[in-house]
Amino acid sequence: MAAIAPPLRLRRGANRWCRDYVTMLRWHMASLRVWLPLLIVLEVAAGVGFIFGISLFFKQIPTSSVLYAATGAPVINLLAVGIALGPQVVASQKIGGGYEFLRSTPVGHTTTAAAWYTVCLAGGVPAMVVTIFAAELRYDVALQISWMIVPAVLLTSLAGTMLGYSIAHALESPMATILITQVLAFAVFGFTPVVFPISQMPTWLGTLNWWLPFRHMAVVMRAAMISGTHPGLATAYGMLALWSLLCGGLALRALGRRG
Repeated sequence: MAAIAPPLRLRRGANRWCRDYVTMLRWHMASLRVWLPLLIVLEVAAGVGFIFGISLFFKQIPTSSVLYAATGAPVINLLAVGIALGPQVVASQKIGGGYEFLRSTPVGHTTTAAAWYTVCLAGGVPAMVVTIFAAELRYDVALQISWMIVPAVLLTSLAGTMLGYSIAHALESPMATILITQVLAFAVFGFTPVVFPISQMPTWLGTLNWWLPFRHMAVVMRAAMISGTHPGLATAYGMLALWSLLCGGLALRALGRRG
């Protein structure tokens, strides 16, 4: 009688997670080998265009407004990649039929999410750096960038990436995903205190923004680039961490947690 083969068991542990992470990162980079460089160019153009274009509205821009623009535009660079690129990629996978195949691979969803987060950093950070340089060049401002820029960038990108990741996987309709993320991108730019102070907003809208992650992204980035006291900095970091965990959990639940 033929011997019965033992059941296959998936290997787990840190080594397996790291190998899967590298594999998924290479897969993402290969699938986006054309689009990722183009995205970086578009992000650079958007950031630099905003920095130079805003000066056309004023004959002389107050220093405070310059600082808000110089520290807010990099937030937009990081955020746009997470809430725009990720959902659109997932939507295209659903339309093309590759989404279910990726879900069936023996790779933990946390591993896939971590790899995608790295891709979003690779897409947003170069544009952020060029935007900051353009702001210093155009307005002759000396931003005092501290080591806190590292956790600020990592957490800002993480919150934005997980927000887009959760929307992409929670919604079944690809068209709904694309529509909602486009509306969200417009709302972030026009109705959140990222490139202007919250004091210019109606009280009710300012209160609403306290519960949303976008204001807190601007707070941590501004504190990392401008010296001085920044009220609510610890709260901002806490809110961004909370939103990252919440959105990441929603995405994992939608996918069916496996790793």
